[in-house]
Amino acid sequence: MGEAPTHIPQSLQNGRHFETATTIGDKTYVIGGADGETLSIEVRIIDKCLGQWINPFVLGTKPMSCGGHSAVFLKDRILIVKKNSKPDDHTWFLEIDTPYVRLQKKVVGSEVVAWSKGVVGNAEKPVVISGPSGVGKGTLISMLMKEFPSMFGFSVSHTTRAPRGMEKDGVHYHFTEKIVMEKDIKDGKFLEFASVHGNLYGTSVEAVELVSDAGKRCMLDIDVQGARSVRASSLEAVFIFICPPSMEELEKRLRDRGTETEEQVLKRLRNAQTEIEQGKSSGIFDFILYNDKLEECYESLKKLLGLDGGVTPTPKSAPSVINLPKDHSVSKIDDKIIINCMSPKNLIMLDVSSLKGGAPGRTRGLDFRAIDSFSDGC
Repeated sequence: MGEAPTHIPQSLQNGRHFETATTIGDKTYVIGGADGETLSIEVRIIDKCLGQWINPFVLGTKPMSCGGHSAVFLKDRILIVKKNSKPDDHTWFLEIDTPYVRLQKKVVGSEVVAWSKGVVGNAEKPVVISGPSGVGKGTLISMLMKEFPSMFGFSVSHTTRAPRGMEKDGVHYHFTEKIVMEKDIKDGKFLEFASVHGNLYGTSVEAVELVSDAGKRCMLDIDVQGARSVRASSLEAVFIFICPPSMEELEKRLRDRGTETEEQVLKRLRNAQTEIEQGKSSGIFDFILYNDKLEECYESLKKLLGLDGGVTPTPKSAPSVINLPKDHSVSKIDDKIIINCMSPKNLIMLDVSSLKGGAPGRTRGLDFRAIDSFSDGC
């Protein structure tokens, strides 16, 4: 943990306990602060070499205010266990030296930390499906959703354009303001985004994680450039590119749709040629499927996703949650965090040896279990 900081924050000295100080090498990470009647989760750093405070660039979604917290250092991140919080909101991670944070430090050019929410158990990797317009990827995804409706879910994209017709916020898109989305992009909250006719469109980390939180596997239908951005992010996904059997067949399918003008068809064909070349040679995609015969391609897709066993798999349930009492303290033994609950008096062990994912979304793989209990006289 290193030495204690040279200057202890006043809030730690006066016993109000709404800040924790975790010293790692020459830096002390001070987490907490006052926010009206509750305690906020701000982050500041004391740099002993520079002899001054640093306000880092904070990525990810910041935890909500709470009634205090405990902090434990775990190799490249700090575990935060909140007090007086909801059952699904008490465990968070502040990443300080993970690969994601190190990369963002190079991009930003200053000190960076990143928040991620802790979640019990694991989730299936999201599936990124790309391919040129007219290749049939939408049809393949629809077939998958129809056969396995409880296993897969779509993330809802964000856009800065106005709703059209019967479009509903949160169903067809998350409609937002441009200034808000631009800030969220800057803060690392989007996996991919693009500007189309002056409006922003994108896939947020939170939208994908919410599908996993519901116990479903997230499907992403995005173009090659979007897939490239997702591949470069911290999200672990399966990347599948759908190819037409030939450019001649793709042209026939586009013309048979009868939904585009001649100019639009020619533009889609030019874009398709570029996308196919990138899809085959970029190293973005794990698998390439050729959609010559739809049923055969669909069977190949199911096989890639482990759905060809003849028995419909049971969908995963949403991650379980555990209640922590308002009063508790924490300690660390190897990869085990011991949470000492005051009322009712018992011990809960948090196993953090199998963490997966991370900022700016979720850190999954938490395992809570009760390990002891005490009599009222203890």
